[in-house]
Amino acid sequence: MPHDIHFVLGGARSGKSRTAENLAFDRFKAMTSDDAQLLYIATAQAFDDEMQARIDLHQQRRGDAWKLIEAPIDLANTVKLYNSPQIVMMIDCLSVWVTNLLIGDHNIKAETEKLCHNLENSQATIYCVASETGLGIVPDNALSRQFRDESGLLNQHVAALADHVYFVTAGLISKLKP
Repeated sequence: MPHDIHFVLGGARSGKSRTAENLAFDRFKAMTSDDAQLLYIATAQAFDDEMQARIDLHQQRRGDAWKLIEAPIDLANTVKLYNSPQIVMMIDCLSVWVTNLLIGDHNIKAETEKLCHNLENSQATIYCVASETGLGIVPDNALSRQFRDESGLLNQHVAALADHVYFVTAGLISKLKP
């Protein structure tokens, strides 16, 4: 069975996660198999109260149909582990994952290649969420510029292999691909 990858991009608080959640949930509801699973692959880690509040908001909004899998670093292997046509998974978010790799001094290029390989070879229906970070000002420090660049390169790779790409602005959805 060929892969079915949906990529949802947008700025901060654009509605991209809610859009991906709705798309994934609708796909899950349309599945006829009793073995179907709806997975939320979370990359965020609560290092402070503000991030915990964001995580709590997402959890409240999703409801009980979702099974939570936390993958702040080992995202590629998590995608590979849940390689089944009975799975609908949402990865939220690739930009946070890049941040985790960056601050953990991981090999971002190698992890990106592994993730893209596992996405492309998965039989699951996958919804990836990422921030579009290249539309603002040029950051004033090297670490922020590295994040922007690594995130932009990952977004290009995922968009190239995705079957569907959406851009969300102010809660409005624009379909970019196909």
